[in-house]
Amino acid sequence: MENKAKGFTYVKTPFNYISFYEDGKWSEGVLREEDTITISSTSTALHYGQEAFEGLKAYRRKDGNINLFRVLDNAKRFQMSCERMMMPKIPYDIFIEAVKMTVLANNEFVPPYGSNSTLYIRPFMIGVGANLGLRPAKKYIFSVVVSPVSSYFEGPLKPVDMITSSIDRAAPHGTGHVKVGGNYAASLYAQVEAREKGYADTIFLDPATHTKIEEVGAANFFGITHEKAYITPKSPSILDSITNRTLRHIAFHMLALDVQECDIDIDALDHIDEAGACGTAAVVTPIGTITHLGHKHQFKYHKEMGPITKELYRIITGIQTGDIPDPSNWITILKV
Repeated sequence: MENKAKGFTYVKTPFNYISFYEDGKWSEGVLREEDTITISSTSTALHYGQEAFEGLKAYRRKDGNINLFRVLDNAKRFQMSCERMMMPKIPYDIFIEAVKMTVLANNEFVPPYGSNSTLYIRPFMIGVGANLGLRPAKKYIFSVVVSPVSSYFEGPLKPVDMITSSIDRAAPHGTGHVKVGGNYAASLYAQVEAREKGYADTIFLDPATHTKIEEVGAANFFGITHEKAYITPKSPSILDSITNRTLRHIAFHMLALDVQECDIDIDALDHIDEAGACGTAAVVTPIGTITHLGHKHQFKYHKEMGPITKELYRIITGIQTGDIPDPSNWITILKV
């Protein structure tokens, strides 16, 4: 099968899923070919940011079937995001069935095994209808769209350079812990600014003091210390990354590393040998340097992926594609 992935850009696929909420209930979801939506110009999604989304991937197995990775965890996080945004929850079974239906309907667009490409899956919900005042909408749309993708960061998998930003992606005790569009819109300025300066992405610091690392653009941050501990920031304004959860499990249960969710001082990084960004899109991307207020900190492994990061990457991608046994009922196999 031809690999149709074009970086991390949208490629229209034959089918997407859609369901409508009105009068307190969801319509039966259907697959359709059109990938546009017509909504009221006063929809809450447009004016007040009432929306939420998820991101997960489908992986082609060696036997030709398809793996979904931790789809139930995405369903749970989606419910949490919807609740925070005052939107109706999608039951777990409906969310999972919608993902399955959409992936199987677009089977030919799931990239081949061994191509390092996947089918990205984007479930989302938006508030719609005529709503001029600031209040939750009465109508909603839930949809699932998919697209084949390859690497999030361009080029071969090697350490990238990052720079900190004075801009905040989320407020303390705001919406940073849920997956909603406003957090990402707030990050765009810093991201574009970083890339214009020649960096792969930006490092966001804690919004309260600007002294601790929080997130890497649209991904979580992790480090491997001299003492071989896996460390990652802990904060109420950080998205609970399913990839990061998985890496913590692998680090502790499969690599026997100490795992710590802790503060990571931007001015005290000397104890970290390896650093990286992790998320559904980025998977595991090593970080070679971080520039903060004109000072560039260079990690020990800045020219190539460090040995522990490399092993984390090997294991998580092996589990996702079915080459390594599933350690915790994370995989849902779709027969094609």
